[in-house]
Amino acid sequence: MPEQPEQPAQSAQPEQPVSSGLPQTGRAWHLVARPTGTPVPEDFALREIPVAEPGPGEILVRNLHLSVDPYMRGRMNDVKSYVPPFRLDAPMDGGAVGEVLASRADGFAVGDHVLHGLGWREYAVVKAEHATAVDPALAPLSAYLGVLGMPGLTAYAGLLEVASFREGDAVFVSGAAGAVGSLVGQIARLKGASRVIGSAGSDEKVRALTEEHGFHAAFNYKNGPVAEQLREAAPDGIDVYFDNVGGEHLEAAIGSLNVHGRVTVCGMISQYNATEPSPAPRNLALVIGKRLRVQGMLVSDHQALQPRFVEEVSGWIRSGDLTYRETVVHGIDHAADAFLGMLRGENTGKMIVSLDG
Repeated sequence: MPEQPEQPAQSAQPEQPVSSGLPQTGRAWHLVARPTGTPVPEDFALREIPVAEPGPGEILVRNLHLSVDPYMRGRMNDVKSYVPPFRLDAPMDGGAVGEVLASRADGFAVGDHVLHGLGWREYAVVKAEHATAVDPALAPLSAYLGVLGMPGLTAYAGLLEVASFREGDAVFVSGAAGAVGSLVGQIARLKGASRVIGSAGSDEKVRALTEEHGFHAAFNYKNGPVAEQLREAAPDGIDVYFDNVGGEHLEAAIGSLNVHGRVTVCGMISQYNATEPSPAPRNLALVIGKRLRVQGMLVSDHQALQPRFVEEVSGWIRSGDLTYRETVVHGIDHAADAFLGMLRGENTGKMIVSLDG
């Protein structure tokens, strides 16, 4: 599952007023109620908070682009997981890229651009060890939240390392028009897949998969049973299933997987808002006879792949062999709307919140 590394608590507020010329307050989104089922706008509040001066080893960042991601829905529940839940009535966090306004850390200067984990707000004081310099000359800054960021590494590692992809494999990807899924299919194609199939939730997204991203086949899962559409798209079966959805999709994939097939379980977005257990998959017994391997993933386990991933994927982008889409929502005021829209499937590619002005 894609996830951001745990971020430390924010620095203590300054005892002295913030230096002249630096912002003294900024807006930040707070979780004010834990959702039951599908989140609603009333679960969130945009509030003014003080902006601290950076202390030793810290930088003050003006966020330019924020990331909203499916994994964040799980953090809204008060349950133990691989990353702590969001605290109520406290600023939320997530991926962001921004410009350094003030620095008391070696290696970072005013005007530098950085990737960090204190999003959902206009300004952030970030410890230097939790910030990564990024170069807007190499790629648009928003790309470091998507194709060259956590979703991109998730796709790369989940396919090549977790699923042990081999040239000639037939690959099925659910949620294939999203930030992770669209890259999984393209990487599989570029690495020599015999067939790449994707599912998505609209006819427009299906067209994007086949016409822009080079999938061999794609289908709208709302147009009929997933199992039937998958069998039609992959009559010879599949060797790898990259799961972003769970439920009916996972059941269908198990039915179509060939002997010794592999499943990467990255996400189960169909169940994130569920209040009752999902009835599917009901065919897990097939895992035995087919000798299937089903493995969950967290992207943080695969950081060693980061240099190879950036080198290879950036090369494909420069050559035009790999394309990506972003759905951009403008303004900090609309970050919660962007998150809720992503859960409804309104994005094609990575959902980005750009802080204009």
